[in-house]
Amino acid sequence: MVDTVNSLVTRLHEVQVTLLTHGFAAADTRGLHDVVARSTALGPDGAWLVAAGHSTLGSLACVGGQTDQAIHHLDAAVTAGYNDCVALHVGPIRPLHHDPRFQALYGRMRVTQADLDEFFWLHQEMQIMSRDAQQASVDNIGRLDTGVSPLPQAPLPTREPNTPGILITRIELASVQTALQQVALKAEFQRSSGNTSLSLIDDSWDYARARRDAWHADELDSHRLQAASARAFVERPGAGTTLAPCPPLGSITYPA
Repeated sequence: MVDTVNSLVTRLHEVQVTLLTHGFAAADTRGLHDVVARSTALGPDGAWLVAAGHSTLGSLACVGGQTDQAIHHLDAAVTAGYNDCVALHVGPIRPLHHDPRFQALYGRMRVTQADLDEFFWLHQEMQIMSRDAQQASVDNIGRLDTGVSPLPQAPLPTREPNTPGILITRIELASVQTALQQVALKAEFQRSSGNTSLSLIDDSWDYARARRDAWHADELDSHRLQAASARAFVERPGAGTTLAPCPPLGSITYPA
């Protein structure tokens, strides 16, 4: 099968979902190296996917305390077009801020104000969905109904980005959304099937409460869906589209 940008986007998404699901500590990075190699073979069209692979490898190395490897991969990512300066202010990356090599690669990045606005939105949405997933797991404790509550997600932006780096972070958000949904649905199916089994063998099963739980869950699901839809990214009128240096290192507060 001949590689295309779309096929490698799908492959990268799969690899990132696996990493998120199984944890970075035990991550097998062979999939990322494979994406980098196959994307490199596509030439200029695959450059941003090369950047995506290297940026993820850099983050993994940083979390693992491998500073030299982290710098190497992040430098390669920037060379290939990576410019998500917001991501480089997340907690695990901050220790690199004092390294001259990191300062140099950060100084090479360029971004437009319009893209910077979206970078902030993308990272904030990752945080919001993670909190929503945690809250949903709490809300579903003790439910007696057999319904399954999906985890709504805000739609991905569809604006034409000024820089290809935006595409990288969109994939990251999509991967976070998929990973959280998979975990949530797995827990929901387990609860639902467990309740189904118990209701068949327990003569004292509280069917009235199960119906109330179902109504309450439907109400919460509706609210979450409405909230996710309302969070859709809206491009700010007049946001600049001229490339400029990223905000000074250390000046960005990562979305909470």
